[in-house]
Amino acid sequence: MHFKLIIAFVDSNQTESILEASRLKGATGSTVISQARGEGLEHHKSFLGLNLESPKDVLLLLVEQHLARDILEEISKVGSFEDQNQEGIAFQIDVEDAIGIKHQIEALENTVEEKL
Repeated sequence: MHFKLIIAFVDSNQTESILEASRLKGATGSTVISQARGEGLEHHKSFLGLNLESPKDVLLLLVEQHLARDILEEISKVGSFEDQNQEGIAFQIDVEDAIGIKHQIEALENTVEEKL
């Protein structure tokens, strides 16, 4: 079984809805890194030196390769990434090898067989 790592930078108020949607599309788990900060094309607004941006979370999802694109598209849809500026970004990268995921592989076998 081959895996992809989906990395998504999202507003913290969207984290739970994006994770729930990802699970419905086949993600079996995630890691959330809170209080990340990023910049897009435009600089963030500030007031008396304090940033007015909402906190960001980094979501890491190790997913089976056949499920990855559907999960990525669902993250974009739920997070409104394409609808508004600076809502978030998500991308996937190939994973050459992974350990510690035996239970996830067992759970994914039926899901992937149905998709193929």
